[in-house]
Amino acid sequence: MKKLSKMFMALTFVGALLAGCGSNNAAPAPAQQPATSTPAPTTPAPAPEASKPAASSEPVTAVGSTALQPLVEQTAKDFMAKNEGVQIQVQGGGSGTGLSQVASGAATIGNSDIFAEEKKGIPANELVDHKVAVVGMAAAVSPKVKVDDLTKQQLIDIFTGKITNWKEVGGDDMKITLVNRPKSSGTRATFSKFALDGKEEAEGITEDSSGTVRKIIAETPGAIGYLALSYFNDTVKAVKLDGVEANAENITSNKYPVWAYEHMYTKGEASGNAKAFLDFILTDEVQKKTITELGFLPITDMKVERDAEGKVTQK
Repeated sequence: MKKLSKMFMALTFVGALLAGCGSNNAAPAPAQQPATSTPAPTTPAPAPEASKPAASSEPVTAVGSTALQPLVEQTAKDFMAKNEGVQIQVQGGGSGTGLSQVASGAATIGNSDIFAEEKKGIPANELVDHKVAVVGMAAAVSPKVKVDDLTKQQLIDIFTGKITNWKEVGGDDMKITLVNRPKSSGTRATFSKFALDGKEEAEGITEDSSGTVRKIIAETPGAIGYLALSYFNDTVKAVKLDGVEANAENITSNKYPVWAYEHMYTKGEASGNAKAFLDFILTDEVQKKTITELGFLPITDMKVERDAEGKVTQK
């Protein structure tokens, strides 16, 4: 009996011991459980920033005046060098084309030698004028023409076909060949208005591009046309008008009257790359250096102002 009692007690002890060990295996200590509290906040990855459109997605197209084209091309090149990704495309076509293209929305900027109000069919009230420079224009002749000065009446008679030989105005016995511009040309409009008193030009060679006009005049003995001063070089020469030379001093005072503002029109207020480009053209870097180097005059040098009707007032 005593043996059974001792055996029972031993078995009870072993059972309790095994039960305790089984309990430890079933339930890990609370310290080993994952934390149930809210984890400390971490800095989230930045959301994609609503960045501005890439400059290249907003190309600027400047179309129109071939007289203004050399300046726009050079300043566009300089501007793009300073602003990686910006695309500015410059095309000619004449002032009328520039005005119609910007008015229709086909171009960002319309380059023009004339006020939009002067061009029939252009909604000038929808366009914003940015005057960027002044350019003089002069009658241009072949170096073989030995005439350096013409009165306004002589010039009118030549371009209207009344005078057909240079000997009639003191030159050699040489036929006069007229080199005209199409009616869309702002250079033609300016020259006609201020040099020819609005008289209609006789038929001649008609060419829109200023560069091509210069080439034709240079290579055609007896030729006469007209160019912006920015296009004159040693292949053609400028003719004085009533004894007055087309130079900066005479233009700024209006003593020499054949000049025009160079306009860059936008449809509504300029914005984005177009505004930045127009602002750049008005900086001292361009006005004091590039403009004068290319044969234009800074707006600020003018001592007079002229409106779309041609009325001149002193500043």
